[in-house]
Amino acid sequence: MIKVEVLDKYIIVEGFRNVKISDVESFLNLIKAKAGGTYVQVLDANMVAGFEHIYFAVLNALKSFRANLNMSKNLAIEVMLFASGQDQIKNAIEILGVKPGLQNIVVIIIAESKDDAESALGGILSVLSGERDEGVIELTEEKIPSLIKAFNISRLELEAFMRGSLRDALKNAIIERMALLITQR
Repeated sequence: MIKVEVLDKYIIVEGFRNVKISDVESFLNLIKAKAGGTYVQVLDANMVAGFEHIYFAVLNALKSFRANLNMSKNLAIEVMLFASGQDQIKNAIEILGVKPGLQNIVVIIIAESKDDAESALGGILSVLSGERDEGVIELTEEKIPSLIKAFNISRLELEAFMRGSLRDALKNAIIERMALLITQR
C-alpha cells in the first residue's frame, strides 16, 4: 500500500491481483458504497505505468478542480481522465476501466484525512476478493506493448524521452500526455 499527501488530500493507492468481477457496475457500486465520503477510483492495473502515473493523475485532477478547469464534476472521474490522457469519459473507461472477469486492479482513495482514507480502505477490503499486491502497479515489460498502443505513443515520442530505459521513456511520455491534457481545456 502506498500512502501519500497531495495538495491537502490524503491518498492511498493499493494493488490487487486476481480480483473476480462478474458485473462491473455492481462491483463499482459496492466499492463506492464501502468508501464512505471519500473519492475512489478503480483502474485496470495492466494499464497503469507505475505509481508516478497514478500520482500525477491525482495531482493534475486536484489542480484542475482548484483552477475550475475540471471536465468532470466528480474527482474520481477526473483522475481517470488524467490517468488515461483522455478528455472523454467513454475513451478513458475503454483504456483504464475494469472489465468483467479475473483481473488485476488498482484502487485509488482520495480523502480529506488519513483516518477517512484508512476507513474507506477497510470497507473496500471487506468486500474485495483477490490478493493485495502492490506489484501490479509497477510498469513491467509485459505491460509496455499494451500501454504504447492504448496511449498511441509513437516511436518518435519514445525516442525523444529515451535517456535511460524504454520503461522510463514510456512512463515519461504518459506523464507528459496527462500534463498536456489540461492545456486542451
